[in-house]
Amino acid sequence: MRISVLDVGSNTVRLVVADAEDGVPLPVHTAKWRLRLSEQVKPGEPIPEGAVDQLVGAVAAASRTATRWGATSPLAFATAMVRNAPNRRQVLRTVRAGTGVPLCTLPGEVEAELSFLGARRWMGWRSGPLALMDIGGGSFEVAFGRGRLPDFVASLPLGAARLTHEFFGDQDPPAPQQVRALRRKVRHQLRDVAARIRWEGPRTAVVTSRTFQQLGRLCGAPPGRHGPFVARTLDSRDLGRAVEQLAALPAAERARLPGISAPRAAQSLAGALVGHTAMKLIGLRTVTVCPWAIREGVMLRHIEDGASWWAEVARLAEEAAPPDPVPLLAAAH
Repeated sequence: MRISVLDVGSNTVRLVVADAEDGVPLPVHTAKWRLRLSEQVKPGEPIPEGAVDQLVGAVAAASRTATRWGATSPLAFATAMVRNAPNRRQVLRTVRAGTGVPLCTLPGEVEAELSFLGARRWMGWRSGPLALMDIGGGSFEVAFGRGRLPDFVASLPLGAARLTHEFFGDQDPPAPQQVRALRRKVRHQLRDVAARIRWEGPRTAVVTSRTFQQLGRLCGAPPGRHGPFVARTLDSRDLGRAVEQLAALPAAERARLPGISAPRAAQSLAGALVGHTAMKLIGLRTVTVCPWAIREGVMLRHIEDGASWWAEVARLAEEAAPPDPVPLLAAAH
């Protein structure tokens, strides 16, 4: 069986086509389309018509690619950037009408659950009680569990792009007081969740997402070209020094640092602040950078629980969408 998963994030649309023999998703092809929705959409505002047109084009291209590789129609989901948009339902319907792909949004808690499953399968049972952190453009997911699925999950509005818009605006680099204000906000939002994870006493802690991968590389982890099986870790002290380094540089200069890509340079500071503050509050000196996350979690649930699981997820997501769609906004001129 060959399956495909399509992940619409705040910066890119990513497709993974994988063979699912013997219960393990083995990638055979990956592709991505850069839309940079986070640069076109401010938190809490509708997604403009021009961005929706770009999204339709990317999803259509991804669907054609999946078909070309012999996969079924993609299990397609969008994360916080679309999930939090006031015109979410109309965006999803426009994508489906233009591509035939039933794109859905997942609650943040479901994202955390799926990322945890992906990390658990990658790390194995010897990792014991496992804590997970995943930072995206619009939200920050945390999970803890002792088994296949987590016992505790939380999704917080601490995404790197969201916080960059909220606290830094056009200030590049931000003023020291802006950095301090952001850290205070993160500390306040994370206090109770961090206390719960600390009380649970994880044996292993992992981080996932492109932001954490880039921060790991900045702090000395091996580059991606060395392959997924090379051990990669992120140390709290190194990340603290990275926060100071990123805060002193404008985005254009951050993009010249090891691991930091130009599309994510502006939000790299906010991501580093969230990660460092979370590690300090939970009491984590070192975390493992895990290559498996939500996309692998979706594939694993599909393989292990059958196609009906995804159909139910999509149905619940549709029911949760706002009943009165907000008209799509024309792109600003």
